[in-house]
Amino acid sequence: MTHLPTVKTGDALTEYELTDLDVDRHLLDLSGRSLVVFTSAGCASCRWARKSLAEMELPIEQLVWIDAANNPGVVQRYDVFHLPALFAVKDGSFYDQVSCRLHANELCLALDAAFSLPPEELP
Repeated sequence: MTHLPTVKTGDALTEYELTDLDVDRHLLDLSGRSLVVFTSAGCASCRWARKSLAEMELPIEQLVWIDAANNPGVVQRYDVFHLPALFAVKDGSFYDQVSCRLHANELCLALDAAFSLPPEELP
């Protein structure tokens, strides 16, 4: 596996900051469950997500952050129309967009539902 740009590593959760240039390769290489989160500095909900998601007990091993303002290519491929936008990825496969409020219980249910779907290729 190539070197990933690690933002923060906790006991059970690692965070990555990816860009248009490296997102495809790294998402294919990551093993386990990942929550891919598109954010932007000017978005209040995104700032809250950035601060809070890593502290929640979620059924994932990685949080992958993508700055939507600076990475238009991946934003277009994932059809991101609102922020924050969340997507479930596992072992290099795409599962689904995660649509729910940013509360631990709702996120756990939405992630479990997403990961129960058949996997697809990454966008």
